[in-house]
Amino acid sequence: MNDYIVEMRHITKRFPGIVANDDVSISIKKGEIYAILGENGAGKSTLMSMLFGMYEPDEGEIFIRGKRESISSPAYAAKLNIGMVHQHFKLVQNYTITENIILGMEPKSRFLGFLPSVDVKGTNKKIAELSKRYGLEVDPKKKIEEIGVSTQQRVEILKMLYREAEILIFDEPTAVLTPQEIEFLLEIIRELRNSGKTIILITHKLEEIKKVADRCAILCRGKLVDVLDVKTTSTKTMANLMVGREINFRTEKTEANFGEKVLSVSGLDVRNDDGVSVVKDVSFDIKAGEIFAVAGVSGNGQEELADAIAGLIKSSGSISLKGADISEMTVRERSEMGISYIPQDRQEVGLVLDFSLGENLALKDYYKEPFCKNGILHHKAFLIHGQKLIDEYDIRSGQGAKTQVRSMSGGNQQKAIVAREIISDSALMIFVQPTRGLDIGAIENIHRQILSERDKGKAILLISLELEEIISLADTIGVMYSGEMQTIAAAGSLTSNQVGEFMMGVRSV
Repeated sequence: MNDYIVEMRHITKRFPGIVANDDVSISIKKGEIYAILGENGAGKSTLMSMLFGMYEPDEGEIFIRGKRESISSPAYAAKLNIGMVHQHFKLVQNYTITENIILGMEPKSRFLGFLPSVDVKGTNKKIAELSKRYGLEVDPKKKIEEIGVSTQQRVEILKMLYREAEILIFDEPTAVLTPQEIEFLLEIIRELRNSGKTIILITHKLEEIKKVADRCAILCRGKLVDVLDVKTTSTKTMANLMVGREINFRTEKTEANFGEKVLSVSGLDVRNDDGVSVVKDVSFDIKAGEIFAVAGVSGNGQEELADAIAGLIKSSGSISLKGADISEMTVRERSEMGISYIPQDRQEVGLVLDFSLGENLALKDYYKEPFCKNGILHHKAFLIHGQKLIDEYDIRSGQGAKTQVRSMSGGNQQKAIVAREIISDSALMIFVQPTRGLDIGAIENIHRQILSERDKGKAILLISLELEEIISLADTIGVMYSGEMQTIAAAGSLTSNQVGEFMMGVRSV
C-alpha cells in the first residue's frame, strides 16, 4: 500500500524569463511535518501553489492519496482536503473573523421557515469551539482590522480546519511573528500533526525546521537539491545546500569609529489614532559610524519611533539631523536631507506593488535626472538603473527591471527596498526588521551591507525583534518597553539576558 498522501512527480513550472520549478519530485507521508526549504526565489511557494490549485504545472503529475489529480483551483484543492496559509494573508479587513472563515461556504438556515439566511449565530459558536479545541482562541465577532497579525494567522489556520483540511500548507508562517508568537505557532503545528494532519512547511528558517520537521526538501534556483532527515542533518549542512555555497554564521565586525552627531532625538512623544501615547519622552543620539539598535517585544513603540523620525506619523518633541531641526519637515524633505528608511511593512509602505521593479527602485529620485527632465519621465533610465541594482543586490525577478513587483517573492521585494535605500547614500539609515522574511544567505548579505554602511561613516538606526541580530550588529543598544526607553548602553556592556529583562520591563536602570 502507498503510504504517501502527496506525490509531485517531475513538476516543471515556467514564467516569462524564469523556470520557477525544474523537474521537481517530492513524496510526503501522511501525518508528517515536511519542510520545503530554500532561499528567496528558489521556487518553494510556486511548487506549493500548484498543490493548492493556484497554478497548474507545465509538466509533471500530482497524486493525492495515490490518485492522479488535476488540481485546477483552490476550490478543487479544498475538496481534496488541502488548505493553505499564505505568506500574505487572504482576509477581508472589514469582515468579522466568522465571516472570513465561512466565506464561500456560508451555512444556510431558513428565516420564517422559507427565507434563506446565513446562520451567523450558530457559526460563531462553532468557530469559538473549534478555536478552543486547537488552542487558537479567537473572538469570532471581531473584525480583521481590529486584530493583530498573530491573531490573523490563527484565523487563516481556522479557515483550513473549518473546511476539514487534512493536508495543511504553511507558507513562511513565522515571517511576521515575534519570537514568543513563533514558539506558540510551532506548538500549534505539533498539535495539528498529533491530531493526524499532514503539515507542509515552506520556510528558510533552519532553527524552526530543526524544532518541528521530520524531513525537508531543499530547493535551489528551482531545482531539487536533496531530501534529508532533519534529525540527522546539521543546520550548517542545510544552509550550505540551500544557498549553494559555504555560509558564515559569524558576523565579522570591525571596531567602531564614531564621528560627529548625525541624529538627535529629544523628548519624542507619539500618540496613536485613539490618542494613546505609544512613544513616551524618548531621547537619544546617533553618531556617524554608529549602529544604534533598538530592542523590544513587538508593539512597544519601536515602529512608531522609526515612523516619527522618517516623517510618516506626527510627533511632538525635537528631531534634528546634522544639526538642523527636521520635526516639521515632510517625508520627501527629510529624505532629501539625508534619511533612508527600510520599513517594517514592505508591501504597504515600502513598495508600489503594481509598478515595475525598475520604477520601484527609482521611487525616491523619479523626479530628478536622469529619470525625469522638463517634467517628462525617461523610462529607459529606469530600466538601466534597475538592472544595475538587480545585478548588484541579487534581486531575483523573472523579467528584470520590467517585472511587476507584486509577482516577486516577499524576500526579493525586501531586497529591492534595501537596494533602493542604500544606494541613496544617506547620512542616516533607518532599518526596521531588515531581514524579516529573508533566507540565511540574504540575511548574511544584509548584515554585511549594514556594517559596510556603518564603516563608511553612516549613522544607523536598527530596529529588530531578533535579539541575536541586535547583539551581533549593535554598537549601542536601547531597549523599549511600553513606549519608554528602558536603557541605553554600549552593546558590549549588556548580556542577552539583561537585554531580555529590559524588554520584559522586569529590570530598571
